[in-house]
Amino acid sequence: MLGAALERLRAGGVVVDVVETQNAGAATGIAREAYGRGRRRFIAVGGDGTSYEVVNGLFPEAGEGNGPHAGKAGGGGRPTLGFLPLGTGNSFLRDFSDRGVEHAIESLIAGRTQTCDVLRLQHRGGVIHYINLLSVGFPADVATLRARRFSRQGELGYFISIFLGLARLRRRPFPVRVDGEREFDRRRCLFLTFNNSKFTGGTMMIAPKAEVNSGLIEYVRWGAIGRLGLIRNLPGLYDGTHIEHRLAERKAVKQVEFDLNAPVDVMVDGEVLTLHCEELGVLPGALNVVA
Repeated sequence: MLGAALERLRAGGVVVDVVETQNAGAATGIAREAYGRGRRRFIAVGGDGTSYEVVNGLFPEAGEGNGPHAGKAGGGGRPTLGFLPLGTGNSFLRDFSDRGVEHAIESLIAGRTQTCDVLRLQHRGGVIHYINLLSVGFPADVATLRARRFSRQGELGYFISIFLGLARLRRRPFPVRVDGEREFDRRRCLFLTFNNSKFTGGTMMIAPKAEVNSGLIEYVRWGAIGRLGLIRNLPGLYDGTHIEHRLAERKAVKQVEFDLNAPVDVMVDGEVLTLHCEELGVLPGALNVVA
């Protein structure tokens, strides 16, 4: 599908140089090297995982600080990221349109940009950055199942993994403290999710109040709901009404601290990682996105 999309971009006056990834993680190195050579405009071709890799190339740990360029990749100016959503999961762009590739191409040709926050997670092994969401608990369990067993089934793989996740449902504590609260919240829960945008899994509106340039982290918690209760309320995860459930909570926050006693599976922008999370913050307006 890429050839036809590039032809349309070039016909619309967009000049592009194409570099292909050869393996998982390669887009991070490609973006980092190009940024170091002065490139500031990028297009991620693929799904949420590809844009996640590009973002982590633009926001390396060494490029951050407390000075006037803090939050701008490499300390050298705000980069711009566009998208050709040709992958299996393209959740981030649904905040702007449900027209997928058509909307993305139109936006690239028109040069429509807006600022976007970048979320920064400090974990015991380093730092990662993301623009969609990070989840622990049920969404991470589902994403892990999909990555390990149903990665080739596209959106169908999400649905299969959801129902398998229901069959082995786990509710456990992930101790967190937001914005300097006195105590860590150690209650058992179905999931915690820390969002910059609304959607995950293609069409699941897990954080309906999230805004990509609010300067805040949209924190959604769903308590220890039972299996039958979750099944009855599963449609709410797709239209956003799950946050109205009596066991659900949401907050817009600036900082999250974790008190985990071991690494946990996390789902971040469509990727599955195992991390010992420590602290989450936000870099307001650190990125321009074409959307």
